[in-house]
Amino acid sequence: MRFEVYCDENNQDVLTQKPRNHIRYLTIGSLWTPAELRTEAKIKIKEIKEKHKRFGEIKWRKVSPSGKEFYKDLLDLFLSYGKEMRFRCIAVEADKVDWALHEGNRELGFYKFYYQMLHHWILDFNEYAIFCDRKTNTNKREMQELRHVLECSNLSSQIVQVQALPSNHVALMQMADLLLGMTAARLNKTVKPGTARDQLIQHLEKRLNVDTLSPTSRGEQKFNIFQIDLSGGW
Repeated sequence: MRFEVYCDENNQDVLTQKPRNHIRYLTIGSLWTPAELRTEAKIKIKEIKEKHKRFGEIKWRKVSPSGKEFYKDLLDLFLSYGKEMRFRCIAVEADKVDWALHEGNRELGFYKFYYQMLHHWILDFNEYAIFCDRKTNTNKREMQELRHVLECSNLSSQIVQVQALPSNHVALMQMADLLLGMTAARLNKTVKPGTARDQLIQHLEKRLNVDTLSPTSRGEQKFNIFQIDLSGGW
């Protein structure tokens, strides 16, 4: 079976700068779906845009009181697909990263975390096309190295491509941005109670039947939040 994976990043600057007081985690997220669902999902997103008369890019930072119902409908679309459309992200506590393990190279470390986010959901005997946001992932050499490492560690599956695309032209990557932005906001506690963004996150939490978006078990399949333990251990 062929799958497509649409990726986005949030707060990646905490790896290269001193973390801001309220930003604790770098997050890298991914939306996973069978390739055969892509066209249908794009049509449904377009229909939701037409319904609400919103034709710009879907982005977490654009959520506002006037657009709350539009974004709720997008979340409901994601949820309507059940396990046919899944989300996974990794949360990295930036100030605990030991850069000596990454040869002092922060970009290398960034792609290692990308690998950890992707690798554990790549299953045998499938094909995967992985699409990253071009704004962040500009180093073609590192991206091809990511593909090579994924191929070598998943010998019974095929990584057909790892490619950077402009997110403003890719609706499912924009959906990944929305889901990741919500998760990062909850983990980093950057959303004020009662705001449109807070209400949107609460809508997702209610639909997922969770008290709050927080690290999940390894086996969570619909909305998986992987907080990597940088201290090692069991």
